[in-house]
Amino acid sequence: MEHEQVVLVGVDGSAASINALDWAVAHAKKVGWRLHIVCAYALPTFAAASLDGGYATLDDSAIREGAQAVLDEAVARVESRGVDVTSAVETGDAAGVLVDLSKQVCLAVVGTRGHSGFAERILGTVSSALPAHSHCPTVVVPFREGEPAQVPIKRIVVGVDGSESAKVALRRAIEEAEVWGAELTAVVAVPIGTGAGLLGWLPAAVDREGVLADVKEGLNVTVDRALDGHTITVRRHALDGNGAALLSEFSTAVDLVVVGSRGRGGFAGMLLGSTSQTVLHHSACPVMVVPTRTQDEGLPPMAMGWKRRS
Repeated sequence: MEHEQVVLVGVDGSAASINALDWAVAHAKKVGWRLHIVCAYALPTFAAASLDGGYATLDDSAIREGAQAVLDEAVARVESRGVDVTSAVETGDAAGVLVDLSKQVCLAVVGTRGHSGFAERILGTVSSALPAHSHCPTVVVPFREGEPAQVPIKRIVVGVDGSESAKVALRRAIEEAEVWGAELTAVVAVPIGTGAGLLGWLPAAVDREGVLADVKEGLNVTVDRALDGHTITVRRHALDGNGAALLSEFSTAVDLVVVGSRGRGGFAGMLLGSTSQTVLHHSACPVMVVPTRTQDEGLPPMAMGWKRRS
């Protein structure tokens, strides 16, 4: 499978999707990739009964014209931003369309709210299906009235739990930090003080600092290995607490949160369950979900496009 150096973004005319579009174009410009804008629409699942007992032919021209108008407006918004832009109206369920297109691109971007299509369901069907099944990293951009998209990216936090998916996410976070010249912080959550969770079985007299020190040592090994060939500095923190809550808290002070799509503990192990939903619902900044499969499907390094263009 060959991924092109393209940032895919879905629009539906809502303020949330326009906010995601602004974030996507800024990212595409920074890394030197093409921007592909898509407006997807699905036909009604019913047909009107005709007088002769048959079914009336559905004319989807008005729906398609509306989608094309949304797309044209989006293209006009970014045409002077200094990026190569292509666009398309697609027929079908937005989640399915975006998942299918993710096989051909390097990054998919969606917003968190909207009035139609995928955007109004971003924390439902699309937000679950796209991160779970995408063949490239997905960024979910939160929308708040009156607040512009959070670019440039100056601070990034990535969750690390020792799983393969977390290692893939860490490598992507390192690339993002290099491209943007951003500060990168790697965090591992250890729920020692809670009554349940990964280490909930430990006795009350457990050496909390000793446990955190051991976990921090493992984090250092993981980060150092991921940094092989890179020159950036990565801050490392092993913290007592719930992964989703900690990431959500960090999101108020950073510009991007990066997580993996599967794992064996902490937030990564439940990415498309309660933890990921918590992060996506409560994050104050964009969240990038990096599927493990990206390491097997020939996703080109971000630096390729970034170095090729000035």
